[in-house]
Amino acid sequence: MASTLPPFSPQVVEHVARIVGETENGLTGPEIAGILGHLNFPDEGPAQTKWKRLYNSLAHLQNKHNVGNHTVQLINAVMRPEGYVTKRGLFKSRQMDLNAVLAFAGYYVRDDGKVASTPKATTLDEAFAKASRMSEQLRARGVHDKILDFCRAELVQANYFHAVFEAMKSLKTRINEMSGVDGDGASLVDDTFGLARGPIIAINALRNATDEGEQKGFANLLKGLFGMVRNPLAHHAKVEWEMPEQDALDILTTLSLVHRKLDNATVRQP
Repeated sequence: MASTLPPFSPQVVEHVARIVGETENGLTGPEIAGILGHLNFPDEGPAQTKWKRLYNSLAHLQNKHNVGNHTVQLINAVMRPEGYVTKRGLFKSRQMDLNAVLAFAGYYVRDDGKVASTPKATTLDEAFAKASRMSEQLRARGVHDKILDFCRAELVQANYFHAVFEAMKSLKTRINEMSGVDGDGASLVDDTFGLARGPIIAINALRNATDEGEQKGFANLLKGLFGMVRNPLAHHAKVEWEMPEQDALDILTTLSLVHRKLDNATVRQP
């Protein structure tokens, strides 16, 4: 990152101050005093509300020096990971909130707590998507748009259980719409991709045994996704079914592969 950063807009500075100094989960008064003192930033003292105390300090420095470095320094100090050893959830929450705001200025908070550059967001949806680390990883993998269309809100909330559940709905919905067949799960797959009566949806030309083998394998993959992922999610509460971030990332990437296959599939009969 450049040694001299352009100033942030007053709105960004205010939102950063509010996130860091939020009444319920924000820094305490003594913590604010400690950080401002450590950074040698001006401090109007506890007579001010916490967020205004932070905002006035940052605004004074930015107006005086016409740079955004002091806001970044404050965020780096507040987001030091060692301060969240027993408060992982708080770190993730602050990181996500800060990233949604910083996205408009072209920055984000990395997992090591440091501010880094990223392409600027221009819309709220883009900013919220950038706030989610999972969304960033999925975009890096080139995940299919239909995945994000169905579970963007859940990704922003880092709700991986429901993100995967909603993404599975995208698969069922698309097969229903393409084939004109109602149904769900393995029976839907048999009715639309099965070779016995001729598939309604074919992922290739079905010219030879190799093509037929690929069609069968694709159908088995779909059945596996419904059986291993969708059905357990539909019949278990979130607290009963662990969905780690890495598992969610891998499942969503697999669903993206399925959608890309469907992009090039042929509907052979109504």
